[in-house]
Amino acid sequence: MPMLSRLRIALAGAALGAAMAVGAGPALAETITYLLPAPLSLPAFGPFVLAKQRGYFKAEDLDVEFQVGKGGVDVAKQVGAGNAVIGGGIGDTPIIVRPNGVPVKAVAVLGGGALMQLVMDKDKGLDTVKDLKGKTITVLAYQDTTYFALLGMLASQGMTKDDVNAQAVGPVNVWKLFLAGQSDAFASTPDWTAQVMMAKKNIEVIPSDRLFKSMAQAIIASDETIRKNPQLIQRIVRATLKGMKDIMADPVAAAADFVKATPELAGKEDFVALSFKLYNQYVYGGQAVLGEMDESRLSALQDFYVKEGLVRSKTPVQDLYTNQFVK
Repeated sequence: MPMLSRLRIALAGAALGAAMAVGAGPALAETITYLLPAPLSLPAFGPFVLAKQRGYFKAEDLDVEFQVGKGGVDVAKQVGAGNAVIGGGIGDTPIIVRPNGVPVKAVAVLGGGALMQLVMDKDKGLDTVKDLKGKTITVLAYQDTTYFALLGMLASQGMTKDDVNAQAVGPVNVWKLFLAGQSDAFASTPDWTAQVMMAKKNIEVIPSDRLFKSMAQAIIASDETIRKNPQLIQRIVRATLKGMKDIMADPVAAAADFVKATPELAGKEDFVALSFKLYNQYVYGGQAVLGEMDESRLSALQDFYVKEGLVRSKTPVQDLYTNQFVK
């Protein structure tokens, strides 16, 4: 066979092989639903968004589709029911839902601090939790774990929900009503705190773990998925923690990529960067092993919830989490 013909056949075979390889690529990617407790455009979800934007999920052969639930407790219920493979909540979330028969665990905790912060209006003379007696506090939702963290902060000061006017107003109004002076305080996260700081509001910020050991965000998975498909959970956790590490290393660069992935935030890179810096300050640090659950903290937190009547019964602490995916 003439050399030119052999070369043409070889090139054609190579092109066909490349085309088949390209065509096979998407088939290898496993499509999963990642259920979040609030809109994706919140910088709170930076680790998840960056994991997708920077290709960390893709490198794990995952095609991740984000959907939004109605707070962390609702997310846990959906994940426990098998309606989503994975979800976002707080390290506290399994404490709250397992006594109600929701079979989920925290498989990674995104930081050694606490996600929830109590933000108060200093112009109204508010400096401490006790100052909030009879005052209006806006919260995301009554089924969100930040609300339970608020109840824990109140209980630490001998107060209950009946001592305040807590209003569930959704993820935008929770801070907008505060800025408008229609609430005296709100159960915040660093990104909502950043919104208020950008508006030059005179505020007092109390991290929830200053009064009781609430936790950072957590990745939540069902007992069934952990048992039947641990490799999938491992891949999700590994990619998400890479996104978190990127924010810790360079919040400004991370903010730029976050905005690329959430075009509704175009031009708000400064806000996202400030949010990420607040996450680094209050939430992401303090773990010897990135993503690891502190069992003694979790146990003490559950004791507090039960003692104050925030949950009806205790769960064996080993049923609330696993560190097998972060070692």
